[in-house]
This record gives sequence, structure tokens and C-alpha cells, in this order.
Amino acid sequence: MTRKPIIAITLDAESPGGYSKMPWYALRQNYCDAVLGAGGIPFLVPHHPEMVEEYADRADGLVFTGGDFDIDPALYGVHHRHETVKLKQGRTTFEWHLMQRAFNKKKPVLGICGGMQLMNVVSGGTLIQHIPDEIPNGLPHEQPNPRTEPGHEVQVYEETLLHRLVNAVAPQGKISVNTAHHQAIQNLGTGFRINAVAPDGIVEGIENSTHPFCLGVQWHPEYHVTEADKNIFAGFIQAASR
Repeated sequence: MTRKPIIAITLDAESPGGYSKMPWYALRQNYCDAVLGAGGIPFLVPHHPEMVEEYADRADGLVFTGGDFDIDPALYGVHHRHETVKLKQGRTTFEWHLMQRAFNKKKPVLGICGGMQLMNVVSGGTLIQHIPDEIPNGLPHEQPNPRTEPGHEVQVYEETLLHRLVNAVAPQGKISVNTAHHQAIQNLGTGFRINAVAPDGIVEGIENSTHPFCLGVQWHPEYHVTEADKNIFAGFIQAASR
């Protein structure tokens, strides 16, 4: 029997209050369900920078999750911080080093929403801090309907890793996705290319062709809104199984 790949999944971190009077970690169950459903073993990684090497070495693939926070603009050379920006410095510092380690070891990486934005910034790219301010006629990228439903379509570019993953269920390259973000990619990081865009031009996916499997999507495929989302996880787990 082929060994199932171990998939490191990053956690969100919360201050005392709500679930616990002490600081606590959080992760939606569907991240783990998506990995399990595709044939992987979820491995949740607490934010201990001194463990980055151990985590990256033991994981066969890594998922960088989203969350209700933003990357510090200072990390991409911008000293003005938009009033809507929320920071979780401890989480970002940990994930930054973990992602660098994963890149260096050529481990399969899937960046989801904020995870894709981190992927871009770690590679030298920049972000739009608040879409409504910079894209006046943009789509509502923080959809009002449930995340289990589509928010808008994206166009997937041909001859990309993402297109190969979803082509069987989206031969025209159009897929419906959910959307829950107020920031977006502005300038691409080194080595990356765009693989999907929204109708308003917002970047919805990136990948690095020099890496065996390095994919970022701006939406949340762990919800399995369409079969294309399942194919993304299936392709990621397949890459982590090699």
C-alpha cells in the first residue's frame, strides 16, 4: 500500500477571549476534510519558528491557509498602512520562515487566499491593500452570500498548472469560486506567473513554474464549491505523494 502523504496545514491564532481565556489556535474543519478526502494526512503546525525546519522536513506538502488578517505592508516596502489592515505578526513571521523553507526544499505548496498573498510577498511581490479603494468598479470580493456558494467566476489561463488541474471539469477555463478577501496581488513575486483572473482583472491565482508544485489561489477550494476545487486538492496530494 502506498504511504499517504503528510500535509502540514498552518493554523490561525487568536487572542484570549471567545473559545478560551488563554491564547488559542483555530482552523476550519473543511481544510482537514479536503486534505483527507484527497488522500492526505493533515498535520497541523503550531507557530514555533524554531520548529520550521522540522515541520518542513517531515511534511510531504504544505497548505498555507487564509484568515481574518493581513500581511504587514512594511514587508513589501510600503510604509503606509490602510485603516482596514489587521495584523497577526506572530503568525506571519512563522509562516514566512516556513514558506521559505518549503520553497528551498521544493516541497509541494498550496497557498489559499491569504496564503497565496504570503506566497507572493515572500517572493518579492506586493499587494493592493484594499480593493474598493484601488479598483473603483471592482466586484464585491467579500461576498455577502455563504462561502459554500459561488461569489463570481474566474478565467483560468491555458498552459498553466491550474488549467491542467481543472481542465477536465472546466474545459472553457471558467470556474465559479467563492470569494472572501479585501486585498489582492499588485506586483508579482519573482518566478511567478498569473494563472487566473476575475472579470474585474483582480489576480485570482498564481504559480511558480520553476517549482515542482507551487500553486496559490485567492478563493477557498476547501469548501468544494465546484468539482474544480476538488481537483486542486487532488493534484496537490498527488504531487505530495511522489
